[in-house]
Parts: sequence; structure tokens; C-alpha cells
Amino acid sequence: MAMTLPSNEDLVAGIRRWVEIESQTADVEGVNRMMDQVEAAFREAGASVERIPGKDGRGDCVSVETSPGAGSNTGILVLSHLDTVHPKGTLEKNPFRIEGDRVYGPGTFDMKGGAYLGMTAYLSMLRDGVKPNLPIRFLYVPDEEVGSRTSRPIIEAAADQAKYVLVTEPARHGGKVITQRKGTARYQLHAHGRASHSGSHHEAGRSAILEIAHHVIEIESWTDYDRELTLNVGQIHGGTTDNTIPEFATARIDVRATSISDLEEVAARLRALKPHNPDVELSLEGQINRPPYKKNAGIEQLFEHAKGLAAEIGFELEDTATGGGSDGSFVAERVPTLDGLGVCGANAHQLDEYLEISSLQPRLKLMRRLMETLR
Repeated sequence: MAMTLPSNEDLVAGIRRWVEIESQTADVEGVNRMMDQVEAAFREAGASVERIPGKDGRGDCVSVETSPGAGSNTGILVLSHLDTVHPKGTLEKNPFRIEGDRVYGPGTFDMKGGAYLGMTAYLSMLRDGVKPNLPIRFLYVPDEEVGSRTSRPIIEAAADQAKYVLVTEPARHGGKVITQRKGTARYQLHAHGRASHSGSHHEAGRSAILEIAHHVIEIESWTDYDRELTLNVGQIHGGTTDNTIPEFATARIDVRATSISDLEEVAARLRALKPHNPDVELSLEGQINRPPYKKNAGIEQLFEHAKGLAAEIGFELEDTATGGGSDGSFVAERVPTLDGLGVCGANAHQLDEYLEISSLQPRLKLMRRLMETLR
């Protein structure tokens, strides 16, 4: 049966409606307005929709069952996030616009474009009267961009009921899907020194910033490219005024690794840090956030199936590994997972983020064919 699919113009118009709802993770109202969009679309289609209230200052989740009452481990989970990194007001700096093959706007690429295509693929199946082999569940989460702390248990519980997981994160360069990701960890190293006037009583102070500076150099030196282990001190905060010895300082640390043992080793080394100045106290917060997502036999088989479908559609599909984490990292060890099924484009998390219009039909067709053919 031939597919009846929306035109590129209709797809771009739908994505525009979503992009123009600004939904940075911390903007609960904006995130929930996005959840309203998917809830309304699926309810209109007759699906069973559960709205899961947010907690800890985050937005809601929306879970959609297309075949309520289906048995465990039998279906497909389509996983998307509707939050972005872009603060409210970014649309003024980066308005939705079309320039040639590119559609610009906050969240176009990461990942409102892919999330919209996933929903549209299923709705087009309904319109064509196509019944999938497996029940399909959609899960939309509000906090992926900050580690999915509130939604992770919901994601893992949904994956435990699935046979496959499809993640609508954006494609990598050249349209590659993702079959491996590094694991991630985030930490905050705090130093507590002693404040003092920097002019009249400099010797009485104990600089928390100086203490942190010693540790930054050491922590960054643990990066080992041969092991694909990287550490980045991305933020340092501390001090009050220029003429006060800083009493407090904090370094925020991002860790990426391909093995859980490397992440655990870094955690142990961070916990073992001792003050350079014995009059300064150190403390550590944080943990391993996302485990490494490794390509296994089940993921390889799922990718090969997708590759065959892509060839039927008319394009070559390749896979790749990436250093960025996603919600797919939480579930890849539990169930075969294919990530990066969303739109092609570039510059995620930047003001010049964009998707490529030419990728919309091929990616939409691929997602629909996966939903139709997986058994």
C-alpha cells in the first residue's frame, strides 16, 4: 500500500507550531504547552493518553498507548523529549525561518523536528488504515536536556514493557543513526575557605578559588583520549567582591566515557581528592547520570533491519557512535534501541540550530516503516 504522507510544507508548518512554543526545561509552563500539543493530537486520533504530573520543578510526561492492554515485552516504544536548552526569548534572536533547505529556530534539530515526525508517522498509518504488527507506545518527557532526573524511572519502566525502543533524537552527520553513546557523569566540587579583606588582612584569608584552581588542573589531566575518557570543568563559580578573599567556590565537572568502569574510577578519584590547603574544606556532589550505550547483537539486528528499509525507500543508512548522552542510554542494555532517527541538520544547542527540509520525507518514511514492519 502506498503511503499517504503530509507534504514538506505541511510538515514544516507543524514543526513551526511546536518550535514557536518555547520550552526550555526550566520553563514548566512552556514544556507543558508542548505536552498539550501531543496529548490533543493523540486523543483526537483515539489513542489512550496518560498525563503524568511533573515533580521537582519539571514539566509533565505524556504516555500514549495505541493498543491498551497489550502484553509485556511485546511492543515498540517511541521515545522523545519536548524540552530544549534555549531560554524563553530565544525566538527573538533566532526566529523560525526558512533559508533554502534549512529551517532555523530553537529546538528545530534537537529535537522537535524528530518528535513531530515520530508522531506524524503513526498518525499517517492510521489514516491509511495500516495496522502495525506490534503495539506502539509513545513517551514524551520534559527534562532530557538536564539529565532526565524526574523522568528516568518512567522511561525505564516503559522500556521494560517494550520489545524495541526507537529514539527520535536528531541524526548525526550525513543522516547516521546512533547505535553507541558514551556514558556521562556530572559533579560539583565545592571548596570552603575563609573570607578576609584582600588589602588589610590578606594573610588571614584562605582562598576557595585558589583551592579549586589546583584541582581543575589535576582533574583536566585525567582526560585520556586513547581510552575515550574526557573530563571537562565547564563552569567555575566563587567569590563575592574583588577585594575579598573568596570563602566559597565550586567547579562543575562533566565526565564522558565508553565504559562504566572508567566512570566509576573517575568517581572514586574525585571522592579521594584532598585539600591543597589544610585550612580549606572540600566536598563533592553528583553522580553517574547515563550509563554507556553499547552496540550489542540486538541493536545490530535492529539497525540492519532499519538499513534494509532505508534501501527500499531509496537512501543508504549508516550508524555511528557519539559522545553525547540521550534517554536511549537508560534503556539500551534492557532492550534493542535505535537512536538518532530524527531529522538531519546541525548546530544543536546553538542559536543557528537548523534542520534540513530534504531529510523530512526520508526520515518520516523510515520511522513509519519501522513501526509497520517490526515483529
